[in-house]
Amino acid sequence: MKSLRIMTIATALVFTVSAFGQTLEDLAAEVERAASEEGKINQQREQEFIQARDNQRNLLAQARQELRNEEARSDRLKNDYDRLERELAELETVLQERMGNLGELFGIVRQASGDIQATLDDSMVSAARPGRTEFLSELAQRKELPNVQELRKVWSIMVTEIAESGRVVKFTAPVERANGEKQDLEVVRVGVFNAVSDGSFLTWDPSKSTENLIELARQPAARFQSMASDLQSASPGETVDMSVDFSRGQILRAVVQSKSPIERVKEDGGIVGYVIIGVGILGLLLCLWKAFVLYTTGGKISKQLKTKDANKGNPLGRVMAIYAENPDTDIETLELKLDEAILRESAPLESGLSFIKVLYVVAPLLGLLGTVVGMIATFQMITLFGTGDPRMMAGGISTALVTTVLGLVVAIPLTLLHSFLQGKSKSLIQVLEEQAAGIIARLAESR
Repeated sequence: MKSLRIMTIATALVFTVSAFGQTLEDLAAEVERAASEEGKINQQREQEFIQARDNQRNLLAQARQELRNEEARSDRLKNDYDRLERELAELETVLQERMGNLGELFGIVRQASGDIQATLDDSMVSAARPGRTEFLSELAQRKELPNVQELRKVWSIMVTEIAESGRVVKFTAPVERANGEKQDLEVVRVGVFNAVSDGSFLTWDPSKSTENLIELARQPAARFQSMASDLQSASPGETVDMSVDFSRGQILRAVVQSKSPIERVKEDGGIVGYVIIGVGILGLLLCLWKAFVLYTTGGKISKQLKTKDANKGNPLGRVMAIYAENPDTDIETLELKLDEAILRESAPLESGLSFIKVLYVVAPLLGLLGTVVGMIATFQMITLFGTGDPRMMAGGISTALVTTVLGLVVAIPLTLLHSFLQGKSKSLIQVLEEQAAGIIARLAESR
């Protein structure tokens, strides 16, 4: 192969020499030089191949050695892992044996931490001490035993809550007003029972993340609000009267949810309730008018009793005028005339009383009607929704009770007023009869 390449090169050089006019000696020298260079190149390549082969052998030997080393290291680690697993199992057994009652204690601590957290979240003291339950929340969810310092901290939190429950504290906190506006206000806290600000009672809502103090939409009576204002303006050491909600806000929340009498009439009374109220107003106005008439007439009769001159401006004067106009009439005729005059004067005095009686009889009947309507609505709710939710039946029952109460509230005063007015009317008629009888008696004596 090599000789063929040399001959090829020589032939090429012969043609080249022929072309360029070189001698054969030059050609021979050129061929020898080319053969020498070719040999050097081949030798260099052979050395590179041999060196690469040796390097690969070394790398292979090195890789095999590293593999043996790693396999040995893997065996050692496996043995160490098995040994540590056995030691861990032994240590866990020893730990469980040595813990003894500590495991039960840990469960009690977790449960107590959760209970204390719930109590503190529901306490108004948290308004001035925000974030104090974070430690208890973390402790209630922990899986490791607490240390002595943490147990002491739990005890400290409990003692602090007990101490704060007997203190009256003034501080500044965010408050949600009744109109929804949020403000930082000065708050006075009475133990864990009440909190007031600007003369208004506040309630504590632990479900809100911020602005847990909320102003009641409906405040208690004015005298309690006055107490709240006096408490907030009191100086340190001063003693003032203050009402305390021992239920920790439940009564105040009930005040917000409860309806006023006017709201009950509007929402629960219905049409029947308005009719009963109308009957009551009409009866009251009629009673006032009748009382005014009777007392005015009674005053005129009293004046007439003081004089013998008949004044026809009052019932007694008109009765006495019968005798003055008929002085010579016989006793029987005069007596009949006087009886007629008394009957004529009795009708105005007794007018309206029968209608008042009708009103106080109708009022409880209307209340009974409202009761029946409310019960019908209640049974309709039971038919549609069953008895699972009592609140569905509350509307009809409330209507029944409110109308019954309204009927009784109207009937009782009207009954008393009717009895009083009827007695007043009878007393005036009795005065007329007594005076008429006196006239007849004096006339009989004179004849």
